[in-house]
Amino acid sequence: MSAEREVIDLDEHNHQSATVGNVVPDRLLARRKMSVRLVAAFVVGVVLGGFGVNELRDSREERERNASVALVAFPASIAGGGSDVPGVLQMDAQLAVTNAGPAPITVRAATGQLPGALVRDTGKTRLLRPGGTGWIDVKLRLECATAFGSEPLSMRFSVETGDRQIREVSYPVALLGSIWHVRTEPMCAHYREMEKRGG
Repeated sequence: MSAEREVIDLDEHNHQSATVGNVVPDRLLARRKMSVRLVAAFVVGVVLGGFGVNELRDSREERERNASVALVAFPASIAGGGSDVPGVLQMDAQLAVTNAGPAPITVRAATGQLPGALVRDTGKTRLLRPGGTGWIDVKLRLECATAFGSEPLSMRFSVETGDRQIREVSYPVALLGSIWHVRTEPMCAHYREMEKRGG
């Protein structure tokens, strides 16, 4: 009987173990690299997302600020004029307008009407910075008998905002006791006196 011998090559076994040992660290290294890449992508996404949300919020706030219009108006001065009809005065005047809003505006038009009073701008535009006051030239038509009641004159302004939109804004202007009233009262008193003499 012949005995068969099995020869075990220890180098081959060691070689396989060494190969398997090298593969395991490569896989771990690849997983770590992948994890680092995923974390880096997540961090970049968070930073870009935060930046995008911040820009969107800033843009929305700027649009809201540009769209916000707040005005204050009051009679500022009155100049010469005349009358075609007894008891009706036609005068050149100025209306002071203050921009009480947060953004610059351009006043394009100003009109107001009340029984006995009519106010119209002369067609000139006026740029007003926030907190700034500008004088708008207007034409007045005042009926002495009814113009200066207790009811305020509702002035309507056509305003262009920073986003190039035209908006309509109203503001009540008190005529009673204003410079317009004080300066026209002597002329109206003269008219009333003439009316008494004629009647």
